[in-house]
This record gives sequence, C-alpha cells and structure tokens, in this order.
Amino acid sequence: MPTPTALTLGRDAVANGAWRDAHEQLTSADHHQPLAAFDLEQLALARFMVGMDDASVQAWGRAYQLHADAGDHPSAARCAFWAAFQCFMTGEMAPGAGWAGRVHACLAKCSDDCVVRGFILVPEAIQLLEGGDGERALLLFSEATAIGEKFGDPTLLALGRLGEGSTYTLTGEVERGLKLLDEVMVSITAREVLPNITGIVYCATIIACREVFDVRRAHEWTRALSAWCEEQQDLVPFRGQCLVHRAELMHIQGAWTDALREVRLARERLSDPPNQNAIGMAYYEEGDLLRVRGELAQAEKLLQHAHQLGHEPQPALALLWLQQGKTTVAVAAITTSLAEQKYRPHRARLLGAAVEIHLAADKIPDARDRAAELTGIARDIGAPLLLAMSGQQQGAIELATGNGETALTLLRQAWRGWQELGAPYDAARVRVLIGKALVLLGQRELADMEFDAARISFQSVGAAFDLVALEATSEQGSTGAAGLLTQREVEVLRLLATGTTNRKIALALVISEKTVARHVSNIYAKLNVSSRSAATAWAYEHNLA
Repeated sequence: MPTPTALTLGRDAVANGAWRDAHEQLTSADHHQPLAAFDLEQLALARFMVGMDDASVQAWGRAYQLHADAGDHPSAARCAFWAAFQCFMTGEMAPGAGWAGRVHACLAKCSDDCVVRGFILVPEAIQLLEGGDGERALLLFSEATAIGEKFGDPTLLALGRLGEGSTYTLTGEVERGLKLLDEVMVSITAREVLPNITGIVYCATIIACREVFDVRRAHEWTRALSAWCEEQQDLVPFRGQCLVHRAELMHIQGAWTDALREVRLARERLSDPPNQNAIGMAYYEEGDLLRVRGELAQAEKLLQHAHQLGHEPQPALALLWLQQGKTTVAVAAITTSLAEQKYRPHRARLLGAAVEIHLAADKIPDARDRAAELTGIARDIGAPLLLAMSGQQQGAIELATGNGETALTLLRQAWRGWQELGAPYDAARVRVLIGKALVLLGQRELADMEFDAARISFQSVGAAFDLVALEATSEQGSTGAAGLLTQREVEVLRLLATGTTNRKIALALVISEKTVARHVSNIYAKLNVSSRSAATAWAYEHNLA
C-alpha cells in the first residue's frame, strides 16, 4: 500500500477531531502544493480549533479567493462569512466589517437564493439583541431558522434557534426559550453542527441557563460541553470557558477547593492566546470564591481586575466591602449597580445581595423593597434557586424586625430549597438565621442545634469568614437573654445604658432617630422591660454595658 500523503492524513485528522494533527498535515501539504478551496476550508477550521485565529482567517480568505475566481459566488460568500464571524468573535471589528462587505458583494452576484443569506442575518440579529431590540432580533433569528430549514443546514438551524431561544429568555418568555435551547442541544449532541459553532452553542446555552438560574440545565450542558472538549485534540477555544462554568457549579455545590483549581486553570487557558472574552468571568469567579473563604484582600484585587477586563464586579465586590465593614460603600455600590441594570434576571442577582447589605445598614424599608422585587422575579421565572434566595431574604427581614415565627416559617422553606439544590453553603447560612429566629422565640437548645449544623457545613466547605461570624453569634447568645437581641440592638442598648439620648445614638451609629426609637421599642419588648432604667440595669446584669 502506498504511504498516506500529508493531505490524506490531514483530511483524516479533521474527520477525527485531531485538530493539531490536521493543522500540521494540511499545512505540510499546502507547502508541497497549494491546497484546493475545500482543503483550505478544512485548514481554516483546524487552525481555529487550536487557537490560531489570524492564520485561520487567512485560510478562509484564500478559500474565498479561489471560489470567487472560479465564479462560485455562494461558496465564496460562505468563506467570507466565516472569516467575518471569526473576526467578530475575537473583537476584530474592522476586519470583520470588511469581510461582511465581501459577503454582501458575493450575494449580490448570486442569481439564486443560498444558505449564506441566512447566516449573514445572525451577526445583525446579535447586534440588535445586545442593543436591547429583542423584537427585531427575534424576527431576524426566525428568518435565519427558516432559511436553515429550507436548505437543511443543521449549523444555521442551530444558530437561528439558539438566537430565538436566547431572545425569549431575555425578554421574559423563559419556558419557551429554554424549550428551544433544548432542541438546539439535541442537534449539538448528535454531532450535526460544525465544530466551530458547536462550542459557541454549548457556551451560549449554558450562559442562558445561568441567566435564568436553571442550575439543573446548566449542570447538564456543562457536563456535555466538558465531554465534547475532551474529545477535541488540542482544543483551545471553549476549554477555558467550560472550566469557568464548571467552577461556578462547584461553587454552588460546596466543592470550593475543586472550583478554585478549575477556575485557575481556566485563567491560564483564557490568557493564551490573550484577550479571550471569558477571562473577566474567570477573575470574577475566583474573586468570589476567595471572598466566601474569607481571603478578602486577594479577592478584592481579583474582582477589581475583573472590572478592568470589562466584567461586572457586583454583587461580589459590594458583599466583600460589607464583610470589610465598609457598609456605606457597599450600599452605594449595590444601589448604583441596580440603577444601571434593567434586565430582570441580572437584577435578581443584585437584589439578593442588596437585601443583605441594606439590612446590615439598618435600612429596613429599602431591604423590604428589594426583597419584594426579588420575590416577584422569582415567582415569574420559577427557578428553585431564586425562590430559595427570595425566601431567605424575606425571612431575614422578618427576623430583623422581631417577627420570629414568620421568619422561622420562611427560613425553613428556604433551607429546604437550598438543600434540594445541593447548595450546602447557602443552606448553612440559612441555618444560622433559623438559629437566631429560635433564640428570639426562646428556644435556645434548638437554636444551638442549628448553629452546630451550620458550623459543620462551614467547616466542610472552608467558609472561614462565616465561621468567625457564627462564633460571634454563639458567644452573644451564650449570655442568656442577650441572644434575643440583634447585633444592632446590642449596639443601641450599650449606648442607651450610658445615658446617651436617642438623637446622639442616631449620630453615633449613622442611622435615623426614628430607627433608634424602633430599636429601643424592640429591645423593651424582647427584654420584657418598660423603661430606659430597666433596660440599663439589664445591660449591666448581662455584661453588655
């Protein structure tokens, strides 16, 4: 048998997803004798898959020229489209616009309709969607889908339906959007779609699931993306983003050490070649992981770097500032982010943190407003994660205002929600609140059981900051009835016991005089006293003065 040529080996490598081999063999064949248009297209694809973006566009350009010289305008338009698409993906907007112009010039010479007329609608629709015009974007995506159906092109069908599904989820028709995305993923897992689009569809679908807090789907498709990436030899695109998605899910599931390993590997892969879009996402995720572990200084650096790379650093950065005691800064940051964000699922991510921050700042009315909005979004979307988050924040507000029984009911429901999602850290944080509600209701032994369970969970995931806060809570409660009071009420009582007036307490704690009066009233009720002198005596008796 004759020895296989480099061209044959290159073609076989493309068929087997051995992209590094395909690049090397086809490049070798091209040096021996210039490749034909079809093989140049295969070389362009192989180079894209191993991260050689510029060289890939050059190969698409050569294939385009050969098709144009032969008068095959539909094929020339197709190659120009992929060159444009690749330029747009890597942020090379001017070259991308130039290639898009060539697409339209080729299509003007096509007497018959062709599938590329559908492909060229996709970037335009994406632009409209990013600009907030979901209605017009949906029309173009639907037109692309119709052309894909007409020509039986699975890649165009996948892009069109991906666009339709993403648009529906962004505009509030979540169930309809997710159903379309599931249809797209069927064609992806069946290997019907071009590999350079397969990774894009996987990542876009996972992001859409994250946007609407569908943890189950996000986990399922992240696992499928990971398997697909492992099958592609020397794959560069998508691997890094895949790892970020995996780290996010591990974060929720409490596997923080594994999540840190994954996200740090993601940062390495997203840094070579540089300027990959998901690098800011990786910095944010690592920063948020370090934040919950209590490594606040390093976490702040990472979150600020994510911001420099164009990734929104909230709500993690505002929560970090709250942990550092910068309550006023945290309130300003989360308020600004909410004012700038109109998309409801993105607002939901901010609202959960906003409730916590406003409660810490003793801004109960603001916390109630944020929690009410979060509850409305959670009910509309129906995602279990959002419902658990909403119940937790509503319960925290009831606890802060002294409504122990109502708080306990809401918090137990939230705890069950986090348990069902397999989110041990969030479940443990709710258990701390349940414990505080039980203390408020005079059930100290049951409260200690909740605190102990939370402590074990915090230790298992490595939540150092929460462990310290929990010990402080336990110590406060160990003095008997002192555990009935919130941290802010203890601060008010200490000042009250020195003879400080309500006005001066308000100035000292940077809260309103009306809020001080409410705290004093709650203190009287919880301690079963009716005067400042009796409250002062109680404070001295319990070593709080």
